[in-house]
Amino acid sequence: MRELVFLQVGQAGNNCGAKFWELISDEHGLDANGYYRGESDLQIERMNVYFTEAMGGRFVPRCILVDLDPGTENAVQGTPTGRLFRPENFVMGRAGTGNNWAKGRYTDGAELQASVMDIIRKEAEGCDWMQGFQIIHAIGGGCGSGMTTGLMEEIRGEWPDKILNNFTVIPSPKVSDVVVEPYNAIFSLDYLIDNSDETVILDNEALYSICTNVLQISSTFGDLNHLISTAVGGMTTCFRFPGQLNSDLRKLAVNMVPFPRVHFFAPSFVPLASRGNQPYKALTVPNLVQQMFDAKTLMAACDPQHGKYLTCAAIFRGRMSMAEVEEMMINTQDKNSAYFVEWIPNNCQTAVCDIPPRGMKICATFLANNTAIQEVFSRIQTAYSAMLRRKAFMHWYTGEGMDEGEFGSSEQNVVDLISEYQQYQQAKP
Repeated sequence: MRELVFLQVGQAGNNCGAKFWELISDEHGLDANGYYRGESDLQIERMNVYFTEAMGGRFVPRCILVDLDPGTENAVQGTPTGRLFRPENFVMGRAGTGNNWAKGRYTDGAELQASVMDIIRKEAEGCDWMQGFQIIHAIGGGCGSGMTTGLMEEIRGEWPDKILNNFTVIPSPKVSDVVVEPYNAIFSLDYLIDNSDETVILDNEALYSICTNVLQISSTFGDLNHLISTAVGGMTTCFRFPGQLNSDLRKLAVNMVPFPRVHFFAPSFVPLASRGNQPYKALTVPNLVQQMFDAKTLMAACDPQHGKYLTCAAIFRGRMSMAEVEEMMINTQDKNSAYFVEWIPNNCQTAVCDIPPRGMKICATFLANNTAIQEVFSRIQTAYSAMLRRKAFMHWYTGEGMDEGEFGSSEQNVVDLISEYQQYQQAKP
């Protein structure tokens, strides 16, 4: 019932994914080999959302691991949960894409595409009622950006009615790991705008600032990946565990996407507090809601106060009174009505699930569809047009079979999206 097929593409995707499966298998009471060791029947009841049952009561993640660089596979198999995955679901290239989108899309990535699609078909056929696909990837490099766009087009063609939910790690404003990031990111955004149903925008810099300013720890990529996995896991709790008010990917899409192109969400996960401050804070619903709308806890580098909320969704977990949740959400919207668009009344969707994650009493995942997310896109687009004006690095892309016309059309699509956001922000009822 309501199964999901999970894809992790590229180095970032596979590392975040490995952390995510660690979290999910722990929530469902599985050990490192996929055998059930849980205490409660609720853990096993909807196991099939993410897992398929194999021989002898072993549960296997319905997950396809794709990367053109073979090193990542070894890294994933070395993690505590590395033995969970079915070995044939690893699809690895030989040489890596060298941060080149065109290599991942047209040459090296295209060679592996057929074998990835075979595995996806196999996993999809094993489902009773598949809800959709979740893809976790970064768009700064070559594989997570180029290869993902190719796979998304194929998936869209074959399963047009299923939800495509992307978790996209975008290049951060100040920290740039790759010089050609703007190129790779804009080409990928061009496809995400047209093919994805819900795209959750994650950003290393915002995650770093959560670690340093809110949690007050010196962060490693492991910490960042853990933050990402809480947001990914939080989105799907409602159909993995019973609750008072349910939600699923389709309901999220219907409530969160007012116009087909405007489907980029900034997530946050609360409560977040440093170890020193934790004992001094009460965990109450008002506190969660207050922290939820705080710009400091957003995982995308934009300030929601510079824009307006078109829609938002809050998924609460734990035992709490429904009336209190509803009241707090309405109060927040009333007090800050300037930050919500007037032409969508009551634009916050709420869902409540009874089972909190391990070690917490209550928590919440928040998704904001805010017009301020255009800051993220315009930042990348500015860097892109500066490089394109001088045709810098262009030969690497055209050499892999890309057409110069694509450079212009991809940029135009993103520029149109930015002006759409601007238009909705200023629209009067």
